[in-house]
Amino acid sequence: MWKTTTVIFVLAIGIAVLLRSSPIEVPKLPETFWGPERNKGASEEVRPFVIKVPKSVIDDLNERLKNRRELVEPLQDAAWTYGVSTTYLKDVLEYWRTKYNWTHREALLNKYPQYMTNIQGLDIHFYHVKPHIPPERKNLKVLPLLIVHGWPGSVVEFQKIIPMLTTPRPDKDFVFEVIAPSIPGYGFSQAAVRQGLCTPQIAVIFKNLMLRLGFNKFYTQGGDWGAAIVAHLSSLFPENTLGTHSNFCLVMSTSSTLWTIIGALVPSLVVESEHAGKMYPLGHHTSRLLEETGYMHIQASKPDTIGTTVGASPVALATYILEKFSTWTNPEYRFRADGGLLEKFTLDELLDNLMLYWVTNSVTTSVRLYSEQFKKEHMASRIDELPVNVPAGCAVFPHELTYQPESLIREKFTNLIHFNHLPRGGHFAAFEEPALLTDDIFKFVSMVEDIKKKNNAKNKSNAEKKIKEPTKI
Repeated sequence: MWKTTTVIFVLAIGIAVLLRSSPIEVPKLPETFWGPERNKGASEEVRPFVIKVPKSVIDDLNERLKNRRELVEPLQDAAWTYGVSTTYLKDVLEYWRTKYNWTHREALLNKYPQYMTNIQGLDIHFYHVKPHIPPERKNLKVLPLLIVHGWPGSVVEFQKIIPMLTTPRPDKDFVFEVIAPSIPGYGFSQAAVRQGLCTPQIAVIFKNLMLRLGFNKFYTQGGDWGAAIVAHLSSLFPENTLGTHSNFCLVMSTSSTLWTIIGALVPSLVVESEHAGKMYPLGHHTSRLLEETGYMHIQASKPDTIGTTVGASPVALATYILEKFSTWTNPEYRFRADGGLLEKFTLDELLDNLMLYWVTNSVTTSVRLYSEQFKKEHMASRIDELPVNVPAGCAVFPHELTYQPESLIREKFTNLIHFNHLPRGGHFAAFEEPALLTDDIFKFVSMVEDIKKKNNAKNKSNAEKKIKEPTKI
């Protein structure tokens, strides 16, 4: 009886809140100039770019690693439950100093064509990789795909997935041309010098990047902050977005919160029984989320404090970021002495990502995005609640930080045509499971392209019928 009463009570509150909520109009965001004064009048030229770090920077890094302070020993049997195990961290730092070969890794990061162009006052770095199409498949369609990373990642996450996306498949009549930019303030992309650069404003910059490259219509894909950016791009510029694919579909609204609470009482109202364990018991999952999001509070409130602290030492950088690549990949890894780091990654790959933060000194500017995103001005705009009406696909990886069922996701993604539960993988999908993610992207885009073909055929048929019909007098 109490369950029924509670459900009725929560539903009544939810209906009242929803009735009070007014629809959100799609805003026309200004093309703000985010860069320093010296960038005014900067050329719009797309310039080739090559990563070339001075030897003095690498020598300084190795000196800091060599002269590092003695680390505090971890508690007995704590593994990674208190954070990074310093026992294992010592091995990582020693490898970084003595075995990690930046000259070799730098060459690998330069394997794919990179460019720089100034957009709205900021120099934006990006990979632009075209497919190699064999002569016998010259009629293959080439579809532009914008893929966007998040924090604490970088374009390093895409090194394994880029060749998979740009390689033609025998059963597909299309292949991708990949554009993978660094988010402003991350890696080699310049940071804003003034406040207010949130994910919707980054969506404007990336839309302008695609237009500059000659792509008026394109597909998008993202995870973490990248998921938010491509969702905004789809909401704000549906005329430019053919479809959007995400490996971090998320709805942040009053109604989704209410339904999540209702589901704690009657899960079947919200989620399929086979996936109920990913959401409930609600207390367990909320506790885990709180455990994993402490970083978010400090980055949203005091980004320059934590950024300066972490960015001052390679030891601090490794400690702060590698912990996320352990527990966000699989929560069970925190019970292992090695944090499970090498289950999905190599040390070289993980250090490549750290290097992009270190050599560009971009930790502080990267975490400022959290502060901008959680400011009351942005939150009050309700822009994050804008629906995505273009065709959308969600790849759901089992070890993602949080789970929302299709029933809730459809509130935001109104044209959701693909919702797929993957067999393995966590938060860093492109980095962990590039083949699985690639397959899912191809599958989603195939669905969109098939729908387009059917619509075109239907429109053509209707047009032909109209021509054949006798004119009525």
